[in-house]
Amino acid sequence: MLRKGIVTVSLVALMSMGFSGCSAMHTAIKKRNLDVQTKMSDTIFLEPVSPDKKIIYFNIRNTSDKEVHVKDAIVNELKAKGYKITNDPAKATYMLQGNILKVSKTDKREAQGLMGSGYGAAVTGALAGGTAAYAMNAGGRGTAGVALAGAALGFLGDALVDDTFYVMVTDLQIRERPLEGEIVTQTQQASLAQGSSTKVQQDIKGGKVKWKTYRTRIISTAEKVNLDFSEAEPVLEKALARSIAGTF
Repeated sequence: MLRKGIVTVSLVALMSMGFSGCSAMHTAIKKRNLDVQTKMSDTIFLEPVSPDKKIIYFNIRNTSDKEVHVKDAIVNELKAKGYKITNDPAKATYMLQGNILKVSKTDKREAQGLMGSGYGAAVTGALAGGTAAYAMNAGGRGTAGVALAGAALGFLGDALVDDTFYVMVTDLQIRERPLEGEIVTQTQQASLAQGSSTKVQQDIKGGKVKWKTYRTRIISTAEKVNLDFSEAEPVLEKALARSIAGTF
């Protein structure tokens, strides 16, 4: 009986460490290459214009807690497509305004929600938990302890192999001058908070306006094992620049 118990303990420990080691190795191999994805919440279609009217007033702000350098990349992408950048809105056919809301390390759940694609559950967690439960029922306290120790080693291995995500969230507003003969009107509704229990409703009726307005949100993620922000930053900036320029 003692020998049988020792064999059981050894098998449980090996299974726990083996499954966790395989999981960490699988993650390290599968996520060894940098994966960058960019998605836009709403598609924007702009009217084509003659080359002499390809003039954009451009301004982008960064209200995140990370310093990024994306403005020059966006300007270069737009110029490569034949657009000129102006500081005078009166001379522009388009106004391009953006705000970088968030640039940060994120977790798998948030990245899944932001990108709209799912990732499988960790194999190690399910198998280690099931093995520990079986050991506690079949072999007593000692076997369960070894199983938990094996699971702990597995978690340590997973910690050393971190599937890392970084995300960049940008709100974008594009204004376009109406075509000849088009009349654009605007009505604005607002709900303003006054303290914790009062709201003020506003309905602002306007007349003709000089711009057609489009808004969208751009989500970019970078994923790699043990990814540092210094590596993620330039690819996120490049992805954002290409996405913005792609609307023109």
